[in-house]
Amino acid sequence: MMKSTGIVRKVDELGRIVLPIELRRTLGIDEKDALEIYVDQEKIILKKYEPACVFCGNASDNQLFHGKNVCRDCAIAMGETVSGSVEAKAV
Repeated sequence: MMKSTGIVRKVDELGRIVLPIELRRTLGIDEKDALEIYVDQEKIILKKYEPACVFCGNASDNQLFHGKNVCRDCAIAMGETVSGSVEAKAV
């Protein structure tokens, strides 16, 4: 459910808007944080970007592996797959 903040901002000549500091603090948005932009019919929705696992889309407990985000569960599954493949070739 959307809640009105009563805040109105104008778009500048470069298409930018300023998010008030109170709103950024409340939502945990810091300087240099990335925001995802969604469109829902006539609405523009901004959401703080959380990198997700490239395999399952999970956005929690991720680690970088060769520049890609991989969650713990997928990392474990890859380890099991790789060790199973190595054992199969060794037999």
